[in-house]
Amino acid sequence: MNLIKRTVDDYKALITSDHADKPKYMATIGLTASLSAYLQGLAADLPRQFDLDEALGVQLDAVGEWIGRSRRIDTPLTGVYFTWDDTAATGWDGGIWQGEFDPDSGLTVLPDDEYRLLLRAKVAANQWDGTIPGAYQVWTTVFPDSVIIIQDNQDMSMTVGVAGSTLSTVTQALLTGGYIPLKPEGVRVNYYAISVDSGPLFAWDAESEALAGWDTGSWALELLPT
Repeated sequence: MNLIKRTVDDYKALITSDHADKPKYMATIGLTASLSAYLQGLAADLPRQFDLDEALGVQLDAVGEWIGRSRRIDTPLTGVYFTWDDTAATGWDGGIWQGEFDPDSGLTVLPDDEYRLLLRAKVAANQWDGTIPGAYQVWTTVFPDSVIIIQDNQDMSMTVGVAGSTLSTVTQALLTGGYIPLKPEGVRVNYYAISVDSGPLFAWDAESEALAGWDTGSWALELLPT
């Protein structure tokens, strides 16, 4: 349904000349019409507020209920809170602030950005056909700013490389905790090779958007599933 949004001026333009020159009358119409204009604008904005890419807070929670994934996770994510005198992962621009009601044992309620990623991963996993070409598509959908490398080890295991962008400590914990189910059933992930900067991963005799040699590629951060 297409909703036509009208402004107060649109309503005032419908008033005939017999009344348009009456200030009090026009003020009354303007006050009445402003409520209708506000409600129409609110209704027109509802699809955006509940869009997976733009929803925030309780709206994103409602999207999660429809998808079937809560922002509350079963096992607390450890090593994600901000700390002084620690590595870059949990220092400035790395760790997240511990909320007033967050337990000391770890994060149990995901922030909007990581919750959105988790929801996007569940949607992608439900649409995946189980093939390797399809795996690249769903991984890229979940991590649009990254370049993905998937290595099939031919022994019911796989290795995943994420290059081109860094991942937050919460996202890394979601990966290792198995909350992002982008793998075939029965196949295990040996480890995730994560870029520590915005460049490609280091590799021997390789040159691509995701892999590069000396002076260009960077050593990967190796994350082991728990």
